[in-house]
Amino acid sequence: MANKCQKEKPRQEDFSLKETNPNISARRATTLDLVEKMQFLFVRVVKAKDLSSNSDDCCCVVPCCNPFVEVRIGALVGTTRSLEKTVNPEWNQDFAFAKDKIQASVLEILVQDKCVEDNKDVFIGKLVFLVNDVPMRVSPNSPLAPEWYKLEDHNGVKLTQGELMVSVWMGNQADEAFPHAWHSDSATGTDHATNTRSNVYHSPRFWYLRVYVIQAQNLLLKGKSGGGNLELFVKAVLGNLASRSRPVKICQNPVWNEDLMFVVAEPFDELLILSIEVGDHHKHENIGRCVLPLKNVERRMDDTLVESVWCNLENPNSDEGRLHVRASLDGGYHVLDEVTHYSSDFRPSSRSLSQPSVGVLELGILNAVGLSPMKKENRVDTYCVAKYGPKWVRTRTIVDNRCPKWNEQYTWEVFDPCTVITVMVFDNGQLQEGKPAEDKRMGKVRIRLSTLETGRIYTHSYPLISLSNQGVKKMGEIQLAVRFSCSSLLNVLQTYAQPLLPRMHYICPLSIFQLDSLRNQAAAITTLRFMRKEPPLGKEVVEYMLDVRENVWSMRRGRAQFHRIVDLLSVLVFICKWVKLVYSWKSSATTIAGYIFFLWVIFCPQMILVTIFTSLFLLGIWRYITRPRHPSHMDIQFSYAHTVTNEELEEEFDTFPTRFSGNDLKKKYDRLRGISGRVLAVISDLTTQGERVQSLLTWRDPRATSLFVVFCFFAAIVTYTVPFRFMISGLVAYSLRPPRVRGIAGIPAIPQNFLRRMPARSDGML
Repeated sequence: MANKCQKEKPRQEDFSLKETNPNISARRATTLDLVEKMQFLFVRVVKAKDLSSNSDDCCCVVPCCNPFVEVRIGALVGTTRSLEKTVNPEWNQDFAFAKDKIQASVLEILVQDKCVEDNKDVFIGKLVFLVNDVPMRVSPNSPLAPEWYKLEDHNGVKLTQGELMVSVWMGNQADEAFPHAWHSDSATGTDHATNTRSNVYHSPRFWYLRVYVIQAQNLLLKGKSGGGNLELFVKAVLGNLASRSRPVKICQNPVWNEDLMFVVAEPFDELLILSIEVGDHHKHENIGRCVLPLKNVERRMDDTLVESVWCNLENPNSDEGRLHVRASLDGGYHVLDEVTHYSSDFRPSSRSLSQPSVGVLELGILNAVGLSPMKKENRVDTYCVAKYGPKWVRTRTIVDNRCPKWNEQYTWEVFDPCTVITVMVFDNGQLQEGKPAEDKRMGKVRIRLSTLETGRIYTHSYPLISLSNQGVKKMGEIQLAVRFSCSSLLNVLQTYAQPLLPRMHYICPLSIFQLDSLRNQAAAITTLRFMRKEPPLGKEVVEYMLDVRENVWSMRRGRAQFHRIVDLLSVLVFICKWVKLVYSWKSSATTIAGYIFFLWVIFCPQMILVTIFTSLFLLGIWRYITRPRHPSHMDIQFSYAHTVTNEELEEEFDTFPTRFSGNDLKKKYDRLRGISGRVLAVISDLTTQGERVQSLLTWRDPRATSLFVVFCFFAAIVTYTVPFRFMISGLVAYSLRPPRVRGIAGIPAIPQNFLRRMPARSDGML
């Protein structure tokens, strides 16, 4: 009875990566060899002529009809847009019906008249096709030519007036009509058809705009020299972005010599406005400005200085003020819009500096299973977005299906194998009635190309992991097929000897703060550009893809990074434990064997490198047997998402600036101060130890430095007269003496005591 009363344990989520065996051809001779072939019945409705509305069925009296076409096969219905008051309409719309969902043998194409006044559709005519008689078209054969057909009435009798031009054929995903067609599994009407189609997007080509502000002359400063807190600075405005130089003391000819950086996108049709401001932290006013069109700014590919110019300031009170600047569009950098650790592109902005491609990446987005419902009535309307380099792809939206099948294949050129492709799954929020909502994220997959074997097809089911305010949750699984191929393995191997980023990043490096600010600018420009596409990619999609919140404070990520460092230092910890075991004489055999090994290294130094490289060679051969067979994927344990608390999640997903106030904000701030204090203490200890080593020869402690100098003098004599191998052997033998002949256990050694007494710069810290 007690066992029955116990609550059942919640089912443990499986976040592992699974290898799959999809039904794909995997042959390069075919167009779609990484996805499962899907048959579609395509219907292209082109136009009609000589239509006439049946006035007996309609109470409204109009000189012309408002025709539209309804394509019906069983329960699947697609509708064109309605054209007003015309008897010769043109639609040019395509429809695609998945063959596995077709449950009827007859295709009906109805031409109807939309009567606006009584909200009634009037039948004009129809066409009937048998599904079994529809011809099959295999790409890359030419498309089927549309044909004029006489309309029929309800009884199948040809009408004397009215014809419709259509074409009907069977095809697959390789058909050119597939991307822009209305799909029966994507929508039930024409209102949201645009938001469900598959599309390809390209990020704008970014450049860095560098504005070097040098100085100003002949500024009009009447009545402004008396303020003690007044300062001068230069404000640069580009579109909706603004940056300002450091403030300088007020004078007629101020000097700044400072860089202001922006991200700009082709075509360069914007204006850069430079203004000189005078005031304090709270209030300032403009005393002159100048305008620089970006199309007139000089482009440079290296660190060669461009010519500086004097710009006359627009000031209603004076015509003598001018500003000295040096502006350039730097095409030698790669404008980072992704995090460097998993970026998909490292090419410079200028096309002339780009290297040829080294391979091809092919991605097949097959299907998803077990998706969690995201809307009412357990609905989920999912689509995928994949990004590699500047090319973004979006699959069609599968409506109301928790196990959608996309089976869409895409291709990218690869310029560097040490890059990452990112695939995301979203729930489409634009299909709701009324006000559209944001698209909800369901998970993300990253695949590093360098971990893929050349020419091999990887077919795996990846877990979709979502981390939100409610915690970590598995939203389902997505099945992908990936292949990286290259024509020359030598070209791929040569990239490993080249710098990861373009040369300008090393010749004129940008600071970390500049890179973070410029990356946010690039993300903002990408968002604005993609919002103007049709269909648009929302802000939430771009930000999730580009990891805009990557540099936001997170307790969970901090803990994960700490354990990464611990794992990295595990080898050193193992060596230290082994040395301590030898030193402690817990096992006499281990201590003696270690001492013999040390003597062999000392007296046969020529074998040190041979032994190291031989060991590494054998270790590499041994680990080849246990090498990973699948790409890397999101790991919740490595990310410490399985132990995160609700309080930490609130802090991680908090906005910037924070939305908290009062006691909640005070509590979080106090906790952050406590953690930062411990981190600060560790940094202080490490810095203090380094400064103590430096102070051995700085004479800040004359007595200690005198002792160290004398020690160095005698040490030089001893090391000159005694052979190195005998000296080291004696020191090791002395250190490994048995514990019974040592001093008191736990007492630090003389060198430790001496070093800990050295002064550090922490004495001068306030």
